[in-house]
Amino acid sequence: MSKKQEQVVLITGASSGIGAALAQEYARHGHRVALCARRQARLQEVVERCRKHNPQAQVQAIVADVTHLQDMERAVAEVVTRFGRLDTVIANAGFGVAGKFERLKREDYERQFNTNIYGVMNSLWAALPELKKNQGRIGLVASVLGYVALPASSAYCMSKSAVLALGECLRPELAGTGVTVTNICPGFVESEIHEVNNRGEHQPGRSKRPAPRRLVMPADQAARQIYRAMQRRSWEAGITWHGRGAVFVQKHFGSLVAWGLNRFSSHRLLQKDVKN
Repeated sequence: MSKKQEQVVLITGASSGIGAALAQEYARHGHRVALCARRQARLQEVVERCRKHNPQAQVQAIVADVTHLQDMERAVAEVVTRFGRLDTVIANAGFGVAGKFERLKREDYERQFNTNIYGVMNSLWAALPELKKNQGRIGLVASVLGYVALPASSAYCMSKSAVLALGECLRPELAGTGVTVTNICPGFVESEIHEVNNRGEHQPGRSKRPAPRRLVMPADQAARQIYRAMQRRSWEAGITWHGRGAVFVQKHFGSLVAWGLNRFSSHRLLQKDVKN
């Protein structure tokens, strides 16, 4: 890869799942990669995996919390100090708060929004000045659930809808700067998100997969699709065929989706009553 093609990339939430797989994909292609997350030991593991993909890879691990603007400003400063510039930011850090609206508290929603919404905004506030210098790229990792809302997932769905809306607003605002925005909408992708509780704490083995194994895309495959979309500066990247299908049906046949979800929820409640 020529120096002109090479990018300096900052990825948040890079200690596992899609973020870790993206770090390895960018390193494999010869880009310089900065990994950002809260878990130092896990970050170092990802650094080593990146170097296995490419022994010459230049990889930097930065311990930072996206919910703190000062952390993200420091992370961007460290990237620029080491690599001299910043070309691409992928705001991937996030987790999911589950539960019915009536059972959740305001604190649950605040915790969800602090990471999934304000964490994205902090990353962009810190990075935009550098991205504008280099006509850079922004990748916002939202979710299919930003379009297709599920029962007992209001906090998570609301947060991902907000990320999608942010991307749509930023695109025309940044017109003329050369900075492009790609909304990334994964469906079921291999990750630790269902091992994280409502407080954002990782608990291995906490829950089973939410979907049949055949519908869960390996993280490295998702990373390849996201990488291609980022290189093309696509407006949106739907990851997994079932995710793209769900978004299409929601956009064009929303009432059918609502009917199906109501039927599904009613069936689950009936089963629960019978068991009790």
